Amino acid sequence: MEDNAVEEPELSGAAEFAPALVAAHPHGNSVAVAIGPELRVFDLRAGHPVSLSDDCGGHSHSDAIRAICFSVSGALFASAGDDKLVKVWKTDSWRCIQTITSEKRVSAVVISNDDLYVSFADKFGVVWLVTLREDSAEQVSVDNKPVPILGHYCSIITSMKFSPDGRFIATADRDFKIRVTLFPKNPLKGAHEIQSFCLGHTDFVSCITFTSISENQSFLISGGGDSTVRLWDYVNGCLLDTFQAKDKMGELLGPNETDDSSLAITDICPSNDGSLVAVAIQSFSGIMLLACDLVGKKLSFLKVITMEKSYIPTSLASSSASELLWTVMGASNMPSQASSHLLTRLRIITCFQKDRLSSSDAGPATLEDGDVPHGEKLLLALQGSLDVAKQEEVLASVLAALKVSMHKMLVKKHYSEERREQRKRGRNDKKMKN
Repeated sequence: MEDNAVEEPELSGAAEFAPALVAAHPHGNSVAVAIGPELRVFDLRAGHPVSLSDDCGGHSHSDAIRAICFSVSGALFASAGDDKLVKVWKTDSWRCIQTITSEKRVSAVVISNDDLYVSFADKFGVVWLVTLREDSAEQVSVDNKPVPILGHYCSIITSMKFSPDGRFIATADRDFKIRVTLFPKNPLKGAHEIQSFCLGHTDFVSCITFTSISENQSFLISGGGDSTVRLWDYVNGCLLDTFQAKDKMGELLGPNETDDSSLAITDICPSNDGSLVAVAIQSFSGIMLLACDLVGKKLSFLKVITMEKSYIPTSLASSSASELLWTVMGASNMPSQASSHLLTRLRIITCFQKDRLSSSDAGPATLEDGDVPHGEKLLLALQGSLDVAKQEEVLASVLAALKVSMHKMLVKKHYSEERREQRKRGRNDKKMKN
């Protein structure tokens, strides 16, 4: 019984802190922040917060949102999470046009480049696909049945992206693997043809993204729990370069300030021209900028943009229409946190382009709150409060949670055979089938 008392809090949803997420519309029309079950959207063109409308009476989700994304066209947006729901929104009206129910909690979501499909991954490592039907503006589709198209064999999928040309779908997992799969013409029959595996990470892969040198040539960038950022020729599964963030952080912070377990890469985001990669690190108060030489196929350190010590970004986003890098910090499912007060902190970096570093103009830098687009109106809508910086006690608890959250969620736990059998008997999906 004593062993159970130690393990159970780690398994409960309350212990799995849900980090705040941010996504930027590809054309700069809007920006979205997810914190816990709340989805907050701000219309950057009209300059006001967006009211969501869906079949749940205007609410987005009932449990923590774990994944959000805009489609390549910007016409659609998807959100998914621990309530086992995937919601697809039209961004011109921000009306939920489709709600899909998953058998298990959802860890990743992406929309195909042609806006015809939404794909999501569950905690069991299965990737599902749903056709996005062309319903009328007044009709809401509920529980369109998903079809499994590929799987990672019981490994949690942490990140999922379509390649720029839409030919491939890349999936990363906590067992150090990145799989690149050919996306078939009829994906509802399954995506069985594996193009390559990108193998090299020595700990969980936390994030992947694509960046392009031209319409016909693109590369994959990944980050992981081994504190590395890696550049890949994903078509052939070849590792082109590895940047050791841990070594650079040791130089910047000193050896006593860093350890392997606190330097996981939490998110990566390329600039719109592909020349820069912004890197968020689990216990670093700021952003690391890497130069991405796609011709020379190299990653190299450029600079760090430090922020206040109470701010560690959990998610990054940018759009092709601007030079802004959006960053957010926050966590939900914390025992001391009231559900009605989900605190986030938003910081925006301007001049997110490599050529700005060598020009006479000021390079990338963090905007003060008074200088952000639409000022207090935007901050109030996306943060939930204007006085976030003053709430030191809450920020400190969020900071402490974020420093351990990723490893609690993604590092595999090892159980005895007896404990494993006990967990199997207690699984919710087994109970439902019985």
